[in-house]
Amino acid sequence: MITEYKTLNFKFCSFIKVIETGRSTTELYFNEHFDEVRQRFFHLLGFLSLVTLLTLYNVKIVVKILEGPVSNIQFFQLSPGEYFFSTLVISLYNGVLFSTPLLLGQALFFFRPALSRDEKKLILWLLISSIFLFFSGLFFSYFILIPAALNFFIFYGSEVIEPFWSFSQYFNFVSALFFSTGLVFQVPIVQIILSLAKLIDPIKMLNYWRPMILLSTVLGAILTPSADPITQLLLSGALFFLYFLGSLISINLTKKEVTII
Repeated sequence: MITEYKTLNFKFCSFIKVIETGRSTTELYFNEHFDEVRQRFFHLLGFLSLVTLLTLYNVKIVVKILEGPVSNIQFFQLSPGEYFFSTLVISLYNGVLFSTPLLLGQALFFFRPALSRDEKKLILWLLISSIFLFFSGLFFSYFILIPAALNFFIFYGSEVIEPFWSFSQYFNFVSALFFSTGLVFQVPIVQIILSLAKLIDPIKMLNYWRPMILLSTVLGAILTPSADPITQLLLSGALFFLYFLGSLISINLTKKEVTII
């Protein structure tokens, strides 16, 4: 009896010998799935470590970029080693940030053999759109939200107090805004998934635009780390616009006629 051996059709999978027993080349046993997940995890961990170390090596450039939205502000550290610890956190955050697209891509490649042709196209489109929206949220936060909030605080205390800010607290503030906007900009993706899964009617989502104005205002106040009204209004406006855009895209994908109430 001649035994044939075939290699697995996965991108990062090693050349594991699989005895053909009438199954397809993409049908794996438990230990083969485990080996596949382990290899993908090591690739992801290696990329995360590389980006983290490169960021730590060039952390001064990253710190200057983070300090870009404000000018004429003196930063200080409250205790010895505070700045060093902050740079470690910045490097790790940056590594996680740039590793997220690779993580999503690895998950897509892992489940790819079990998906149909249309499902592969849909998931790939959602993945690219999600990454694009996430980084769009970061740019929106960096160029619009953060300057608006910081300039408000500087103007509010002008001629009364001298602004000396702790770099650690400033970084916590900036990272919270980054996280909030990145989360908010994923709203259209959630709407599309719910519509395609037929869990929510996109026409109803669009017709709920009036309650969404109130909900956007409340969520903007909750997600904003500061208490200034300008940042809250900007984030609320972005959330409502994304909700409206997600509703229209969902209607277009599900091929439904629009009747706005």
